[in-house]
Amino acid sequence: MADSSTTAGKLRLDKWLWAARFFKTRSLAKRAIEGGKVHVDGARSKVSKELTAGTSLRIRRGLEELTVEVIALSDKRGPAAAAQQLYRETEDSVAAREESAALRRAAHTGSSPPPGRPGKRDRRLIHRFKNRHGED
Repeated sequence: MADSSTTAGKLRLDKWLWAARFFKTRSLAKRAIEGGKVHVDGARSKVSKELTAGTSLRIRRGLEELTVEVIALSDKRGPAAAAQQLYRETEDSVAAREESAALRRAAHTGSSPPPGRPGKRDRRLIHRFKNRHGED
């Protein structure tokens, strides 16, 4: 799905991240790059960094971290199926993401949210507890 406008086989990092559907807008991609959430070949990068096929990217979105290899370049945002053809996620990255997701799911098992809002007696106990421990 390489686009004709990428004549020299290079494309800006923020455009590629947007076209590959890692971020909904280019401004979100720019903010992530400037915030150090995207690393190119193991180093922080600038928004205007030019990508080529074969470049390795480490992308952090929320709790998940992906390591992908750029396969193709495109500055057009197409359907998700076409965007997935632009990169390949490493097997280590897939395994690490699945493991962390399983750990997060396991951390929430057995705990249940409170049944509802605290009543008058519950609030009094909460206030008494906080005042005893020097909290406001």
